[in-house]
Amino acid sequence: MTRFLDQTLFAELTEKAAASPRGRHHHNFHQMDEPCHRLAVGLQPDTYVPPHRHLSADKAETLLVLQGSLGLLVFSDTGEVIAKRVMQAGSACAGVDLPPGVFHGLVVLAPDTVMFECKAGPYRPVGEGESASWAPREGDVGVVEYQRWMLAQFD
Repeated sequence: MTRFLDQTLFAELTEKAAASPRGRHHHNFHQMDEPCHRLAVGLQPDTYVPPHRHLSADKAETLLVLQGSLGLLVFSDTGEVIAKRVMQAGSACAGVDLPPGVFHGLVVLAPDTVMFECKAGPYRPVGEGESASWAPREGDVGVVEYQRWMLAQFD
């Protein structure tokens, strides 16, 4: 089925993200068994995307901001920020291509942000060694403070 990445889809994703307790909602353009996973994600500022990495050699990840703005933080293995960048639709930097093994986290800098994500399938939950031991996981105590710190990196 042909599906356009248009304002109708963006509005649907951001409305569902606003209604979601997690502050985000995605639409898969792929079937779960396909080798290339492509999805659009609506994100609201209260969502927490914890620092993580993908260790499999085939798990490079490309993120493109289609609407709104995201802050990307790239971390060392010990949690030090080694790079940061504002990614904004229509700006000088609209996205990133992350190699496997790189710790990264996102903060939403504008309401109703939409990004496109592409990486190799199949889907695997974050596994051993892929969550950052130095950052809270989603739902943990300390998320609000850590997310506030992440956001402050873009002041």
